[in-house]
Amino acid sequence: MLITNAVCFTGEGFQEGLRVRVENGVITEAEEGLLLREGEEELDLQGDYLLPGFVDVHIHGSFRQDTMLGEEAVRIMSRNLAKQGVGAFCPTTMSASPEDTRSAVHGVRAVMARQEKNGARVLGAHMEAPFLQEERAGAQLKEYFTDPDWDRFVWQADGHPEAVRLITLAPERTGAEAFVRRATEAGVRVSVGHTSADSETVHRAADWGADHVTHTFNAQTPIHHRKPGVPGAALTDDRYYCEMICDGIHLHPDVIRLIVRCKGPKRAVAITDALEAAGMGDGEYTLGGQTVYVKNGEARLEDGTLAGSVLTMKNTLMNLIHRFGIPPETACAVCTVTPAESIGEPLAGRIAAGAPGILTRWTPDWDFVSVIGAE
Repeated sequence: MLITNAVCFTGEGFQEGLRVRVENGVITEAEEGLLLREGEEELDLQGDYLLPGFVDVHIHGSFRQDTMLGEEAVRIMSRNLAKQGVGAFCPTTMSASPEDTRSAVHGVRAVMARQEKNGARVLGAHMEAPFLQEERAGAQLKEYFTDPDWDRFVWQADGHPEAVRLITLAPERTGAEAFVRRATEAGVRVSVGHTSADSETVHRAADWGADHVTHTFNAQTPIHHRKPGVPGAALTDDRYYCEMICDGIHLHPDVIRLIVRCKGPKRAVAITDALEAAGMGDGEYTLGGQTVYVKNGEARLEDGTLAGSVLTMKNTLMNLIHRFGIPPETACAVCTVTPAESIGEPLAGRIAAGAPGILTRWTPDWDFVSVIGAE
């Protein structure tokens, strides 16, 4: 298929005149002047915007599926997320027994080895546990929390640390420095999260190699004018990428604007932190073995604790532009190329040869039209 007459967000900005060829679920060419081949389908976008597939580096589940359920659940997520315009994602684990975590990563590895045809590309796991702080557990099961340890991590990573693209930890825990240094040397990106760390510890964690902050402002020390905490350090330390859940529930609109203004399009990372209820409706669901109640789009445990979101990346982009007033070029970046760059991913989130062939189409007024490339 040859896509023509589009205003393309390439990952570097908007470009007119670009023609995009998609073959077998992959972008094979993105150049001006490409000619239609005999028998090839042409899709004329008539001046609409064309975006690369979204990249979600923090998503637990969707459509009644959860990363912790293993390979088949991740495959179903892959297929369904592609239909939502997601080109690539990091299936994200919850706090669980070491055996259950190892089984979940094994499932992620299986999908990485044999990707779903026309599905969202699985980039590797995001392990959001077990090296977290009990008093900042959020919806995580704190009975499985423990101090960072490389051998323990490798075992829970199914013996393949390269299958983990991102791991969240609390940098104040014993052994954190040694672990962060070892992980970053091995190519595993480290995110600060579920933590009671002060700002000084967060800056030190960046010295060790951490460069990511998990759902900024949530499950961490707050900003205070004399104790800036995790957000204060994260927003002012240029080494950090900052995740943000843009559902209008986890973060006040002004806080979303604050993150974007402080970090810019190159360091703000939109995530969904979605659970199995995403794509469904109100009702009872589960997360990490706990019952989650979804009402009016809010997912909470029985005690009222926020438990992930029911957000989609498509709605994230619409919220950023229409509800929060973020400039479209910035909004596009934080939903596509910047999440990919935050985990060292060179292809997803871009309109470029080799990138996923899942794309989205938008009107000049930024209304969603369709997903291209998903069956």
